Amino acid sequence: MRPMEMVNALLGKVDAVPVEVSVIIPHLNQPEHLKRCLESVHNQKGLDAIIEVIVVDNGSDVLPKETCAMWPDVTLLSEATPGPGPARNKGIAAATGNIVACIDADCRAEPHWLGTVLAAFQDPDVDIIGGDVQVPYEDAARPTALEAYERVYAYRNWKYVASGYSGTGNLALRRQVFEKVGEFAGIELAEDKDWGLRAGRLGIKTHYVPAMIVFHPARKHIADMHRKWDRHIGHDHSKVVTLSDKLKFLVKALALAVSPLAEIPRLLRTDRLGGFHERWLAFKCLTQIRMYRFWRMISVMVRGNAGDLAGAWNRK
Repeated sequence: MRPMEMVNALLGKVDAVPVEVSVIIPHLNQPEHLKRCLESVHNQKGLDAIIEVIVVDNGSDVLPKETCAMWPDVTLLSEATPGPGPARNKGIAAATGNIVACIDADCRAEPHWLGTVLAAFQDPDVDIIGGDVQVPYEDAARPTALEAYERVYAYRNWKYVASGYSGTGNLALRRQVFEKVGEFAGIELAEDKDWGLRAGRLGIKTHYVPAMIVFHPARKHIADMHRKWDRHIGHDHSKVVTLSDKLKFLVKALALAVSPLAEIPRLLRTDRLGGFHERWLAFKCLTQIRMYRFWRMISVMVRGNAGDLAGAWNRK
């Protein structure tokens, strides 16, 4: 008997109430983040729907059994194949809800997140949605450069959706759409972009829902940001085949070196930063990161180590 069915039985329900939403959470070595994520999912407001929550561990040093056991509707599974894509596939295969909502273990759901998801799917023409991902300050009185930077430049899901896909940290879809599009890819690809674009080629549109909000903490160290861009650079360079591809890759690298100056108007206009100090922190961090990306792109063209970069995903 599944955990949700046990709850129904304890409540005296002979026939299990069908699950409406299955929340899928991949996890890897982030037990404290996972606890906060699960708390946020279980503290949703105005939600009149049966949900199930499936955590899929992807090779943690210690399985988060105690954390998941805090809530009776949480199922803990394991997926040995590395990558959040295979973990989500495992969770969706076990899900029973007609709607699947994906959130990452290091995210917190806004209190109306699931209610917004359900409201969006009242429209029968909506099959896939992506929402806003916001970066909170840990201490608003002492913002860090990475926090200021990521509040503006990280997790720009509105931009991704405009390009045809949503980040999987804040994604929801109808179950039958997943069966039609197929599984998420492994770590050899950016699995969210690959899946969303495959859906688009089948004529299935991804809609942006700004009120569908999750919060993602900023990275603590610049090295974490470097690893993120290493993965993206590795994925992008893996598609470089022709001479034309190489020239485009080189031009993009050179453009990055001068791009921070062009971002000054954006930093002055944005409502996600307050005051000169936060804008200066964001600009300083932006310049450092883009110079790093420039150097790594030139390096990968010369050394050809894209495969090593694309696979550098595992958090330890």
